[in-house]
Amino acid sequence: MSSLTNKQILLGVTGGIAAYKSAELIRRLQDLGADVRVIMTPAAQEFITPLTLQALSGNPVHTTLLDPEAEAGMGHIELARWADLLLVAPATADFIARLVAGQGDDLLTTVCLATAAPICLAPAMNQGMWHSPATQDNLAQLANRNILCFGPAEGSQACGDVGPGRMLEPTELADLTARQFSRGELSGKSVVITAGPTREAIDPVRYISNHSSGKMGYALAQAAIEAGANVTLISGPTNLAPPQRCHFVSINSAQEMYDAAMSSLSDCDLFIASAAVADYRPASAAEQKIKKTGQDTMSIELVKNPDIVTAVAASRPRPMTVGFAAETQDVISYARDKLTRKKLDVVIANDVSQTGIGFNSDDNAVTVVWADREEALAQRSKAQLGRELIQRLADQLNNS
Repeated sequence: MSSLTNKQILLGVTGGIAAYKSAELIRRLQDLGADVRVIMTPAAQEFITPLTLQALSGNPVHTTLLDPEAEAGMGHIELARWADLLLVAPATADFIARLVAGQGDDLLTTVCLATAAPICLAPAMNQGMWHSPATQDNLAQLANRNILCFGPAEGSQACGDVGPGRMLEPTELADLTARQFSRGELSGKSVVITAGPTREAIDPVRYISNHSSGKMGYALAQAAIEAGANVTLISGPTNLAPPQRCHFVSINSAQEMYDAAMSSLSDCDLFIASAAVADYRPASAAEQKIKKTGQDTMSIELVKNPDIVTAVAASRPRPMTVGFAAETQDVISYARDKLTRKKLDVVIANDVSQTGIGFNSDDNAVTVVWADREEALAQRSKAQLGRELIQRLADQLNNS
């Protein structure tokens, strides 16, 4: 069975008798490693209580669109950004119709409108409602919007009918959910990713560094693993656990990162330079701790560090090379200059001056810059953004 380790799954529960299965579904999703949060419609609460699902998920259950307490914490926009995937189980015929119409008259439909995460439905209804032309038309429209449908199964129904319309069993739904994170676009490809900051030693206890947390690079590594790639993650010092199933190389300085990067290129198909590499380092590091003197100032001579992404882009054979541009002004202009000057295939630009995204944040918003076009990706979790970026890079790599 696939894994949902560290995935954030938002479970929507609507008003059908199959809502009782949602309790077990939470457990099965958690068994695969997922963090689960729950949204319940008013009708769902007639079949199973929020307290039950709260006790099972370990998180507050969200029920009200205009709850002031929820808006102050995990409101509908925050929920929409939090989710790596939104699974609605059960999804009634009424909910499906409202989703097609684009209604936002309760918390669940509003989150569906607001989220950039994949949406998956587990239909549950009477076989006559399932066969209804209106329902089938609605499902066809949702399929055109890339909303997936898990099931339904056939069998005896609560009303006594026999036929299609039963919600799939929780174990099967959990497995289908996990499979959404194992897509295979990079199957057999070798991907090298740099992440985190570098530290340039001044003396044995002091160094020059920056605010990079490594979260974006680690999210990209996880997404590339899910896409089937053989991943090498070259990381500066962070507080993050390396993703499973990657070759992890721990470094401190820019020179160490350069050496590790250049030695990894022999079979590299895609190189993603997401690390925040120090441009300069002290010309020499003191062997002993520098003591305070009577002087009010202190000078440190700095010399340039090697430019890793430029060296990779100039290597032969050359991998597809992707750079990052973390800027505080004129973001796209600087990104385009970097793309041209360093002869890169793609630059991913973000404005690190914006509150709530960039360094140390769990969210990010970027613009993907190609030679002939740009695409802005609005604020979302770095995990979700990592998967979207890997999908775009995989498409370019596979079509080149």
